Parts: sequence; structure tokens; C-alpha cells
Amino acid sequence: GGNGKSERPGRNQIHQHEKKNTAKYSPAPPYSSEEVEPFMQTTEAVLACWRYSIDGAVINGTDTLNSTASSQAHKRRQHYSKHKNQGGSGVHRNPRALFCLYLNNPIRRACISIVEWKPFDILILMTIFANCVALGVYIPFPEDDSNIANHNLEQVEYIFLIIFTVESFLKIIAYGLVMHPSAYIRNGWNLLDFVIVVIGLFSVILEQFSHKQGDAHHMSGKPGGFDVKALRAFRVLRPLRLVSGVPSLHIVLNSIMKAMVPLLHIALLVLFVIIIYAIIGLELFIGRMHKTCFFIGSDIVSEEEPAPCAFSGHGRQCHMNNTECRGKWEGPNGGITNFDNFFFAMLTVFQCITMEGWTDVLYWMQDAMGYELPWVYFVSLVIFGSFFVLNLVLGVLSGEFSKEREKAKARGDFQKMREKQQMEEDLKGYLDWITQAEDIEPDREDGEDRHNPSLPASETTSLNTENIDEEHTNCCSLCIILFSIHSRRIKRWNRAFRRKCRLAVKSVTFYWMVLILVFLNTLTIASEHYRQPEWLTQIQGYANKVLLSLFTLEMLLKLYSLGFHAYFLSFFNRFDCFVVCGGILETVLVEFHIMSPLGISVLRCVRLLRIFKVTRHWASLSNLVASLLNSMKSIASLLLLLFLFIIIFSLLGMQLFGGKFNFDETQTKRSTFDTFPQALLTVFQILTGEDWNAVMYDGIMAYGGPFFPGMLVCIYFIILFICGNSEEEEDEEGSLPDSHLDKLAEFAPKEKVLPIPEGSAFFILSNTNPLRVGCHRLIHHHIFTNLILVFIILSSISLAAEDPIRAHSFRNHILGYFDYAFTSIFTVEILLKMTAYGAFLHRGSFCRNWFNLLDLLVVSVSLISFGIHSSAISVVKILRVLRVLRPLRAINRAKGLKHVVQCVFVAIRTIGNIMIVTTLLQFMFACIGVQLFKGKFYSCTDEAKHRPEECKGTFIVYKDGDVTHPMVRERLWHNSDFNFDNVLSGMMALFTVSTFEGWPALLYKAIDANGENVGPIYNYRVEISIFFIVYIIIIAFFMMNIFVGFVIITFRAQGEQEYKNCELDKNQRQCVEYALKAQPLRRYIPKQKYQYKVWYMVNSTGFEYIMFVLILLNTIALAMQHYEQSKPFNYAMDILNMVFTGLFTVEMVLKLIAFRPKHYFCDAWNTFDALIVVGSLVDIAVTEVNVSLCPGPLPSASSEDSSRISITFFRLFRVMRLVKLLSKGEGIRTLLWTFIKSFQALPYVALLIAMIFFIYAVIGMQTFGKIALQDGTQINRNNNFQTFPQAVLLLFRCATGEAWQEIMLASLPGKRCDIESDFAPEEEFTCGSNFAIVYFISFFMLCAFLIINLFVAVIMDNFDYLTRDWSILGPHHLDEFKRIWSEYDPEAKGRIKHLDVVTLLRRIQPPLGFGKLCPHRVACKRLVAMNMPLNSDGTVTFNATLFALVRTSLRIKTEGNLEAANEELRAVIKKIWKRTKQKILDEVIPPPEGQPQIGFP
Repeated sequence: GGNGKSERPGRNQIHQHEKKNTAKYSPAPPYSSEEVEPFMQTTEAVLACWRYSIDGAVINGTDTLNSTASSQAHKRRQHYSKHKNQGGSGVHRNPRALFCLYLNNPIRRACISIVEWKPFDILILMTIFANCVALGVYIPFPEDDSNIANHNLEQVEYIFLIIFTVESFLKIIAYGLVMHPSAYIRNGWNLLDFVIVVIGLFSVILEQFSHKQGDAHHMSGKPGGFDVKALRAFRVLRPLRLVSGVPSLHIVLNSIMKAMVPLLHIALLVLFVIIIYAIIGLELFIGRMHKTCFFIGSDIVSEEEPAPCAFSGHGRQCHMNNTECRGKWEGPNGGITNFDNFFFAMLTVFQCITMEGWTDVLYWMQDAMGYELPWVYFVSLVIFGSFFVLNLVLGVLSGEFSKEREKAKARGDFQKMREKQQMEEDLKGYLDWITQAEDIEPDREDGEDRHNPSLPASETTSLNTENIDEEHTNCCSLCIILFSIHSRRIKRWNRAFRRKCRLAVKSVTFYWMVLILVFLNTLTIASEHYRQPEWLTQIQGYANKVLLSLFTLEMLLKLYSLGFHAYFLSFFNRFDCFVVCGGILETVLVEFHIMSPLGISVLRCVRLLRIFKVTRHWASLSNLVASLLNSMKSIASLLLLLFLFIIIFSLLGMQLFGGKFNFDETQTKRSTFDTFPQALLTVFQILTGEDWNAVMYDGIMAYGGPFFPGMLVCIYFIILFICGNSEEEEDEEGSLPDSHLDKLAEFAPKEKVLPIPEGSAFFILSNTNPLRVGCHRLIHHHIFTNLILVFIILSSISLAAEDPIRAHSFRNHILGYFDYAFTSIFTVEILLKMTAYGAFLHRGSFCRNWFNLLDLLVVSVSLISFGIHSSAISVVKILRVLRVLRPLRAINRAKGLKHVVQCVFVAIRTIGNIMIVTTLLQFMFACIGVQLFKGKFYSCTDEAKHRPEECKGTFIVYKDGDVTHPMVRERLWHNSDFNFDNVLSGMMALFTVSTFEGWPALLYKAIDANGENVGPIYNYRVEISIFFIVYIIIIAFFMMNIFVGFVIITFRAQGEQEYKNCELDKNQRQCVEYALKAQPLRRYIPKQKYQYKVWYMVNSTGFEYIMFVLILLNTIALAMQHYEQSKPFNYAMDILNMVFTGLFTVEMVLKLIAFRPKHYFCDAWNTFDALIVVGSLVDIAVTEVNVSLCPGPLPSASSEDSSRISITFFRLFRVMRLVKLLSKGEGIRTLLWTFIKSFQALPYVALLIAMIFFIYAVIGMQTFGKIALQDGTQINRNNNFQTFPQAVLLLFRCATGEAWQEIMLASLPGKRCDIESDFAPEEEFTCGSNFAIVYFISFFMLCAFLIINLFVAVIMDNFDYLTRDWSILGPHHLDEFKRIWSEYDPEAKGRIKHLDVVTLLRRIQPPLGFGKLCPHRVACKRLVAMNMPLNSDGTVTFNATLFALVRTSLRIKTEGNLEAANEELRAVIKKIWKRTKQKILDEVIPPPEGQPQIGFP
């Protein structure tokens, strides 16, 4: 009892004591504690209640479902474990393996348990990995030499082989070999393993066998009789087995396999284009590349860089003294690039389609045969082959990828959803509660402190006091009380301070202060450059330390105010922490001289990533960055697969070409396969497509030049190029934010005449003034507008016709007078408009419209340039260049063009954000580049000298390593054209890298870079190449693809804009439009008996097949021609040609008899046939006449040149027969149909491209036209700005990216001027200008990104059916209906008996028809359900049937009340297709008065 008594007062005392204390420290309560307590209790009660309810929900929330849920979960678990036991595939396991081992057989049971044991899988993966490493360490030597390390690796290879053999043996015992579905070989990956193992064993046996036969000196692993190297190459496929271990790679590979199906059609089309162009090339260019300039009377080529020439005619002549043009030269590229036979022609065409080195081939052809034919051939090949067909491939791939990714995502999501559901329910409540509590906590804490001075101490303290032993009670309690008071005071103060800090850290001022610091930091880093003064270096050092300490302070502040957990939740904070710690580490290391400043100064550049903090308050940009990071994740698996491919091809390349590229002693090749890192770099270079053809030429020469075994090498490179480029195309369309697309609404084209605005014109003419009204009527008269358009076009042509070199030539004088005329006409036009609309003071006046301002600018520039003729030459020059904007005035006149231009502007606005992100990244990489390479790209022309002071005087070079031809050269110390000496030149260099042009050269310069102002050392630091590879992957593969995706999306959104409130989607619109506008086909069936027989024969499938075979044979005959073919062969080819022509003529005559000319020429294909037959007959006639006219010993050479154009032109008709093949295949026919459709969509895009080319070409002529043409530079006889066509061809070359950066360098100032241009005596080297940099970069950006992507966008828009689900009806399905209808209605009356409809629809495959598998009764039922209008005579009409089919198939307004739905649909059609005839509309959707619907008794 006593105990209790003594205890109670103690407790009370403590309470009172506390009350006194709290009373002392805090102000008197605003209301008494009694009032507070209930309030507090209620909040606590609510919280407690809440907590309890959550716990309850977790424990009992599922109570009602508890039994079912748990039993289900149990079942699921059991099921899952069963699956697990059954092995990775989870398939049914066969009871018997290898005919004898049953499931209960102990051996088989042991094998199964081993094979399905997880560590076994891991072990095998590790072995594969080790094997890859072993393959990579192997160093190939020239001439099959070897060393000890390689010999040991050969021994290790046996161990790997044994492990893999054992693995496949175990698996065969476990799963059985082949007989049943789950057997070993039935799985593709296992089959791959099995093949590799068998080949390995086979090669070992062969090796042993040949060793026994051969002598001891074959021990190096090179057997005598049989070359095992070919079989060894198969080991390289082992890394592929890693794929089967990584599930996300399966998805990627699956999508590549899935994409193969639609790709097959396109691959056929590509092959077809290549074959047609190769055969045309054979006809036009065969044997042209074998003449060059020789010294007369010797076999020595006269030029350093020999090029083809022509005997006579329009090609290049040999102008040097004592030289002549003659044959027997092997040809350019060691005789690899030519059109001498079909295979060389195909290789050359493929190389041109990849747009690498196509200009070289074009220029050689121009040298060999003049300018007329080659450019047509090559430019059309690039436009058609590269821009169209290759983009098709990319379109299909990206479509497939997005489809696969969606599927995989759906699968994964479903899996995750099922697992997560349970978790979610439990966690959701907790999480909400925790986050809320975290938000409430600070406020609640200070709430308690402020309002409840009289509350008892927190639970913890009261608990402590209760548990203390009574003896110690008094003294201890006092200490504790004092301590707790103090700590509480500190805590409270701390809490208040933290709150203030938190508010400060989260405020906008703090954010901007940090941004300013980041900006200063960026400035200090960006101001570094080569040869900077000492004081700048010191300032940068101090600034660096100051900024570092400030950033550390910021980090500590944030850590303190937010707490560890909250601080590290944000990605930017974690990143900041990393950067600051890195900076501190770097400073410490450098200050104590532990490490050279360079190695880590790269860390300094990582700080630049802080620039991205800007995105926090910039919504659209932060969305973009977030979506980029997300899509990075989805690309990871693709990059992994790409890396695997690179490894496999590198190892294969080492096996094939290792040590073989040393055939040319005079120069060291850089892109080789001699070591594994070097092979990786070379393969990566081929993937980016830069100069892959040069590496291929080396490979072919390494195997003995352009003859049989060597030419097989090209297969490796072609496969590698194709694989790589299809890998890279993971267009990130899905991950793009659609933030800007809603802004496109303003841009629907409006076509209406603006009325005369209110207000007076020139303050005197009111808006009813007859003069003004007359002007208004005049400028809107269609003749006036068309006249102005004609004048705009004429004035543009006169600009293009100017002579850029001779400014005072007769032609320019005449054009000057024309200029006066045009300018006065345009001035009159503008005055008229101003009179009609008023100048600029009121709304709707002339100057308030942007396009009018453009007009005004162009005209006033012309007027001013007339005013000042010679006072300030430079001003006039600029004004003359500005006249180029004239064609832009056409935009205002052509509606469709205006639409495209507006679309481009919207696209530019949308792309702005991506541009900002890309530029920031580029800036960062440039800063890192400056840190790594500033001043290190200097070298001496004499490679033996490494310092500028040594690099003086002259040295001797031997041409081609020939000692008899010494040449004296001067030693010069020069910098690389592209370098990293300051941030701007660094960004310039990186821009060229991101366009993939010339980056290998820059890469090898960087690898050799050694020290500042010191010459290069061969392969000094190979690891530096990581910088370039990372840059290329991030910027070029990733950012550029996002560009493409963005342009495509913008373009599509722009097209959908007109219909944005429409209830039909795009596909429904296209199908309905087709159904409304389609006309039935007329089929001609002759009545006369004999004619009918012929007609029947011509229409039979047998006849079709015979013609098909004939065309194929004709193709083969054409492809058999080759250079230097024998006389009998020539004769045989001529006879064959006549035979084929005869047969095709017979076909044409038969068809003419069957169809009568009137119906024969209705079909486009028939007209095409007739043209070709006539052309071929003319061709035979011309050839015969030529041969009979000049019956010399060498008829071909002389006659070729006398009537060259006519012969080659008619020759083409033979080739065009191939095109008929296209009409035969269903899939290819659909492709062609869409091609033609996309060409219809392209004219305005093409017009815009033409305008851009025109403007740039004229500017180029005015600014760079005077540069002299010098062979060996990039401005030469084939590539210059001296005439308008030349300038356009040069720009086209830049647009395909062929070495555009070299042309840019050749146009910079300080170049020699053309002799005929009028320059002052001292001004010989003053041509070119710095404007070249702006000119070429802007052109490249415009062309490569916008324009070509517009092509892609249009194509993808029309070809989306390729990647769409084939079961959805699309407009490409509807042609079949037309074709089959015509059999029931040959007269094209547009109606058939309603009973025929059922049979008709059963003949058409779904999705349009019912298909032949549909039973008759079901077909009738479905037909009745369609509610088709039936005429009084029991017939149905063509359009109504087609429309009803489309409507039911796509479910367009088929639900609900039929009358109402019909009315709605009528309204929609009237709204979209305003010109639809009322008759057709009533026919397809009968008006409500009621008309009998189809019905069957």
C-alpha cells in the first residue's frame, strides 16, 4: 500500500513540475487546457481511428472474399510451382526420350534436375561469356602466323567445346531429340546451340585427321588438306546464345522477326529497284570506266588520282601535254566500282542506295560520257531508292516495334497486375497515410507546441518515468526533466529553423540564384580555350573553387532543411550530390598532386548537366526530358542487342580479315580488324554507314581484288550494313509528349476573299470610293493573280540564269533590263493592293499580314538596289542576294503550299524543345572535348617530326612507294580542320560527327592525340573513342530519331486537324470516301465466236503464267551481258532480243484482237505494254540500220558515238519490260498503289523542297560562284557553284550528306578566284566567305531533318496499312470488290440481282467479304442484318453494296435506332464531302420515307 502512496505523489509532482516549466517558457494559453484537450483528443482519435481502419482493412478488409481469395492464391502458388518444376519452358514433357528413357529412368531424372537447376544456366552463360572473351583476346596475324598466346587459346577452345557438348548431350537426354513437340531441337535457340556444337566437333575431328596425314610442321593449327578456318568462323555465333538468357532481348528479336513478314514485300521491292537499275546501268554504262589518260607510247597513268576519260564526245578530255585517252585501265577503286557485269552493277547500285560514295561514281561517269545521262540515272536512283524505299523499311520497322512493344507491355502489365493487386491493396492505404503524415507532421508539431503548453509530456518520457526504480526516482527524474526540457528547446528551435530553411530552399529566388551560379559555372568552363592567357587560367581556377564551395553550401542547406530521405528522393538532388562530391574529390586530388588535372577535369564538365535544372519551371521541356529518360529504358534492350551484333560481327571480322589489310605497304589503314577493340570500332563505323564502302574495298583487295573469291567478301559488309541500320531504327514515337499538338488548330487553310476594310486608304479614299472598289475587284480577279504568279516564276528564272563569274557579261545586262520590268510590275501590284486595303493604320490593312510584309520586303529590296548602283559594293551584294526571296511570294498565292509551310513552322516550334535539349547536350560534349583535346590536333606534314620547331624545311616522298619517283614536299605545322581548341569549334566538330560525315577521321586524330602542340602518336589512347561512341549513340541515334518521330507526328496531327471534330477516324473516312466515289469497272466480253475464243485465252491464268516466265527469261538474258563479251555471244544476245520482242508483239496483237483497240487502251498496263513493244521494234530497226551503215571491223565503237543517245534511249525499252512483273504479285501491287497515292500527297512538299533548293542554289551562285575549280579540292569540275544546274546538284549532294563538311571547308575565305572573274590585281585569293558555315549548316539542318522527314511522314502516312492489323478493313482492300463485281456486271451498269450478292460476297475474303468458308445460310443472315437498300426490280446498286459492307465492317453508326443513325451519318457525309451528289447519297443511305430493305423469303 505504502508503495502506491509514495508513487502517486511522485507522479503528480512530475506533472506539476512540467506544468510549471512549460508555463515558464511559453506564453499563456489563449484558452484553458480543458478546452484544448477535447480538441486534441478528437484529432488524435480521428488519426487513431484511421490507422485502425487501415490495419483492419489489411487484416480483415478482404474477409468476405478471404476464403475464395486465399484458396485461389493457394492454387495459383501450386500451379506456379508445378510450372517451375516442369522446366523453363513450362511445356508438357514427353514420357519417352530417345525411344528408351522413360520419365522414371534415374539417368533421365538426374539429367532433368541438372538441366533445370538454376546454377547450371548461370554456369553455361558464364562459359559463353568466357568464350567471347577468349575469342576477343585472340590476335590474328598476317599470313596465318601465330604466337604462344594464340596457341594456348586454341587449347582452351577444346575445354569450351567439351562443356558445350556435355550441355547439349544432357539436354538431349532430358528432353528427347526431335520426335515430339517439346523436344530439344524443336526450340530455335537449342537448334542454334546444337549446330554450333556439331560444327565444332566436326572441325576438331577434321583437324586431327589431317594432322595424322600431314607432317609435324602443321602444328600451328593450320591443317594440311582441309581449311578449318571456315568452320572456325562459326564459333563466332556463340555470343548469340546470350540472347536466350535475357528475356527483354527476346521481345526485340521477336519484333524483328515479326517485322520480317511485311519487310519481305518491301525487300522484294528494294531488290526489284536494284535489279532494274543494275540492268539499266549495264545497258548505259557497260565498260565505260576503263579508259584514262596515259602518257603516249607507255603504260604509265599520267595523273596521281586517275579518273575515266572519253575518246570523243562530251566526256573529260586529256589536256596535259603528251597524254592520250585510251583503254586497258583497271578502273577506279582497283576495278571494284563499275557496271561491267550484272553483279558489279548490283553492288554499285546498292552502294549508291546507301548514299555512301554515290557522288564519286556519278562524277566518274560524267568524266567518261558527259553530263547528259549520268545525273538523271544517279539522282533518280537516290531519290527513289534511298528516300522512298529505304524509308519504307524504316517505317515498317518502327511500326512493328511499337506494336511489339505494346504487346509485350500488355503481357508484362497483366502479369504484374495480378501479382501487384494483392500488394497494392495492402500498401495503398499505408502509403497515402504516410505521405499525408509527412506533409502534416511539421505543421502538426508546431501546432502542438503553440497551442498546448499544458499538455502532459509525450508518451515516451512518461513511460520512462514510470519504469524507473523508486529509490532513484527523485534525483534521476530531476536530471531527466532538465535534459528533456533542454533538448526540447533545442528541437523546437531547430524545427523552426529547418522550416524557414525549407521555405527558403523551395522559393523561386533561391532557384534563380542557383541558376545564376550554374550559368556562371557554365561560363567559366566554356571560356577555356587553347593558348589562353595565364591570368584567365588563374581566374578560372579561383572561380572553380568558389563555385564549388557555393554548390557544396547549397547541397548542405538542402540536406539540412529537407532531411536525408526527402533530399535523396529527387533525381536532381542525387545527381547534384554526385557532382559536388566529384568536384570536392577532384580538387583534393589535384591540390595534393596525386593526380594530373586532366584525368578528372572531365568531372568538372559533368557539372554542366546542372543546366537541366532550367527544366524545373519550364513544363514542356521537363515533360520532354522525362519522356526521354523513359524511352531510354525501353531502348536499353535494343542497345544490348545492337552491342551483341557488334561483338559477333567484330569477332567474325577478326576471323575473316584479321591481319589481312596490309596489302598496301605505302599507307597504314586505320579501319582494320587486327585487334578486338579496333574491330569493334570498325564495325561501329560500318553501322553508322560512314565510308563503309571504303572498308569493303579494302576487304575485297585483301582477298585478291575484284575476282571470284574476293568479291564474296562484300556479302559480309552488305549484311552488316543492313542489320545495323535496321537495328538503329527504334523510332521513339510512342514516348513523345503531345503538348504542342493542340496549338495546330489555327492552321486550317481558309480560302476566302477579304472584303475592303473599314477606314480610309492614304487618308483620302473612303471604303466606298470607286477607285478603291475597282482596285479591289482587279487584284482579286483570277487572271490578275495568275499573271502575277507567272511573273514571279519568270523573275525567279531570270535570277537563276545570271552568270555568277562574269558580272558584266552581255547576258547579265539583258537580265538587268528584265529585272527593271519585273520590279515595276510588282511595285504596281503592291500599290494597287495598298489602295484597296489601306497601308497599315487600321485592321485588315496591307501591312498587317505577314505574307504581305514579305512581298513588300522583296520589292523594296529590288527598288533600293536600283537606287544605289555602285556606291557601296557590299551593300548591293547583300541586296542582290536578298532578291532570292522572290519565289517565296508564290507561297501566298498557292493554297496547298501555304498549308505545308505552316505545317513546317509548327513543326519547327514543336521541335524547338528537342533542339534546346540537343544543343545543351552538344555544348556539354564540346566542353568535355575541349578539356580532353585542346591544342592536341596539330601535326606536321612530315610524320617523322613531332614538334613545331622541328617541322621546318622540306622532305622527300616516294609516290606509291616507288623509289624511282621521288617528290619534294614542304614541311608545314598545321592544325586539323575540325578541332577542339575552343567550345565553338568543338561544337562545330561534333555537329559534323552527328551527321556521320567524316567522323572516323576525327576519331583516329583523337586516338593519336598526344599532348598540346605535339604531333600525334599512332594509337596513343584507344579508350578515348568511348567519348565519340557515347556521343553518337546519344545524339545521332537517339536524338535524331526523336526528331524524325516528332516531325512525323506533327505532320499527321496537321493532316488530322481539319477533321478534329469529325466522328469518323482516318481509316473510316478513307473507306467511306472510296465507297462514295468508286465506279464499277467495265469488262469487255466479245459476242463474236472467234474473238471470244481469243479473249478467253488471253484472260486465262495459263496465258498469264506464260507471259510471266517470258519476262523472267528476258530479264535473265539482259543480265547476262558483260564487258568484253565474245562475238558469238553478242550475236546470240541480238537474236534472243529479237525473239523476245517478237513474242511480246504477238501478245500485244492477240490482246488487240481480243479487246478491240478502244477497250485495250483503257487499261494503263496495256498502254505501257504497247509503248514498250513499239520502242523495242524501233530499237531493233535502229541497231540494224547502224550496223549496215558502218560495216567496219569494229562497228560497236564508232556507231555507239555517232548515234549514241538514240540507241541507249531505245535500249531502255528492253529493260522496262521488267516493270510488268510488278503487276503480277498481289502484295507488290498494293505497295505500288500506295506509292502512287503517296506521290499524289507529295506535290506541295516537293514544291517546298524545290523552293528551298532554288533559293540556296542562287545564294550559293552569288556568294561562292567565283571560286576557281581545282582538281584535288572539293570545288572541282564536277562539283561547283558556277551554273545553276551545277549548284542544284551540289546541294543535292549535301542533302544526301556526301562529305558536305569538306565542301563547306572548300568555300571558306582565302580560296583562289576563277581566272575569268573580275578581281583586282592583289585579290587573287579573296574568294569564298565565312558565310559558308551558316549557309551549309542551315541547309543541312533544313534538308536532313525537316524535308527528308516530311518525305518519311507522307510515306508512313500512306503505308500505315503495312503495319496495321490485316483484319481491319482498309481502303487497299476495296479494289478486290470492284474486280469481282465486274464479273457479275460486265456492262458496268452498277446493279446486279440481289441473289448474286451472296455468291459475290462469299468469293471475297474477309475483312471485306464473307470468305468461301462461310456457310450459305449464315451469309444470307449476315446480308439481311446489313439493311441494304433494295430496288423495286429486285436489284442492288454497286455503291450501296460497297457502302453497306464498309459500314458494317467498320461499325460506322450501326448501333441504336436505325433511322436516327442514318440521319446522323447523312449529316456527317454532307459535312465532310460537300460535293457528294444527292442521288448517290440517297442511294447509299436511303432517306427516311422508307424503301424496302433487302430481305430473303
